[in-house]
Amino acid sequence: MKAIILCAGYATRLGKLTENTPKPLLKVKGKTLLDLLIDNIDEIDDVDEIIVVSNAKFFEHFKSWAKQRSSNAPIKVLNDGSTNNENRLGAIGDIKFALNKIHYSGDIMVLAGDNWFDFKLASFYQKYLDCGKQNMVLGATTNDLSILHSHGVANLDETGKVLFMEEKPKEPKGNFAVGPFYIYNAKSVAMIDEYLASGNSKDAPGNLPSWLSQKTNVYAWDVNPHHRIDIGTEDVYYNIDKIIDNLQ
Repeated sequence: MKAIILCAGYATRLGKLTENTPKPLLKVKGKTLLDLLIDNIDEIDDVDEIIVVSNAKFFEHFKSWAKQRSSNAPIKVLNDGSTNNENRLGAIGDIKFALNKIHYSGDIMVLAGDNWFDFKLASFYQKYLDCGKQNMVLGATTNDLSILHSHGVANLDETGKVLFMEEKPKEPKGNFAVGPFYIYNAKSVAMIDEYLASGNSKDAPGNLPSWLSQKTNVYAWDVNPHHRIDIGTEDVYYNIDKIIDNLQ
């Protein structure tokens, strides 16, 4: 299985913090967000390659980082060629770009490179295996509308199967907020071409499992009582250590 880490965003909401540093290389508790993610991926023996998808602006930053980073699986950094928010490929566009670049069509784990979290990706992968290698999303049940408005929101049956999922709904029809971590089996990876050819959005990554849930099986893993923090503003970043300490 390949792990594809999406790092091609520009994080403009973070102002000067990300003017010359990509968000995944910002440090939390003394380690970059990307290093924390790689540490977690390293616990999954079946991951045989890690693909970091960058934009042109920060490509050299990630290449320099990769030269100094050791991991159980080799790391490959790709440049998607985009230079700003206007010409970026979008999350799903970057997934397809990476698959084409490495000539791969098997199982993939797709991960955002800019979140802090305290759950184990190995447990997420084990859930994927326990479900017979059915597509997986992860998230948490919440009634916080600010979270539901900014995430994919899924309705689940009693087995955890996704019945319906909508990306960033104005009026949420469920209360399971999906985070930017996904596992897709090879059959669904082959369906990405159909998704894109149908004119669907290349942007928010949650649009793909939403579409897949109406065509094939997608299951969810509830990370409660664990936590995930999307560092979306300068205020969150400058207070991140205190926020994490209060969670523990």
